Amino acid sequence: MNRGPIANSLLAALPRKDYSRLRSRLEQVELDFGEVLYEPGETIRHIYFPSDSIVSLLTLVDHHQALEVGLVGREGMVGIPLALGIDVSPVRALVQGGGTAMRMESSAFRRAFSHSAHLQRELRRYTHVLMAQITQTAACNRFHVVEARLARWLLMTRDRVQSGQFRLTQEFLAHMLGVRRVGVTKAAGALQRRKLIRYSRGTIHILDHAGLEAAACSCYEIVKDARAFMSGLRDGRTAGRAPTSTARKK
Repeated sequence: MNRGPIANSLLAALPRKDYSRLRSRLEQVELDFGEVLYEPGETIRHIYFPSDSIVSLLTLVDHHQALEVGLVGREGMVGIPLALGIDVSPVRALVQGGGTAMRMESSAFRRAFSHSAHLQRELRRYTHVLMAQITQTAACNRFHVVEARLARWLLMTRDRVQSGQFRLTQEFLAHMLGVRRVGVTKAAGALQRRKLIRYSRGTIHILDHAGLEAAACSCYEIVKDARAFMSGLRDGRTAGRAPTSTARKK
């Protein structure tokens, strides 16, 4: 049951009675660009349902090098391990798009989760989509060229902020893609020469959405299909059959 004023899709999908029980324990908070919500090994004290913010899930290598493995926006929840009975974060959760989110204390979330079959169902479905995104990102980082990966990442961000303009620095992008800054500079320059994006003073403008989708690796469509499949289940359009995608090489 969707309600317009609720920006987060997971919350909007809950029946009114279930959402009302949650609402009294939710608080709206502002998430700032670059803010760290969790570090690996830390206890998860709050969960977050992003509204117009975006949170990157990063895995750390040798305790200092970071690589993005997941991206959470209005379609999901930050703190999924709690829904699996785990209260420790395996990743760094870093705000890469500032904005608002609905926050709840972990103890309140556990109580609400145990009493709501609808919330359990929505989070099981979302966990499947997030796992698909994480596994596809791992393959993407290994096999696809930086330019195609950058296009994929920009499109994933666009879909979550619902805008073709957002703030990003080359240093931040280098961490997200697991490459050196010079690699991001070359990839962004190539996309600019093709007039797909404009990058100036830390702000990305997508100029040609269809062209950028054509430039992205197949991983973008695969993850997008998984999200569409979850929406189809929610709306009753899909009869339990998983999506299939044919990867194309980049």
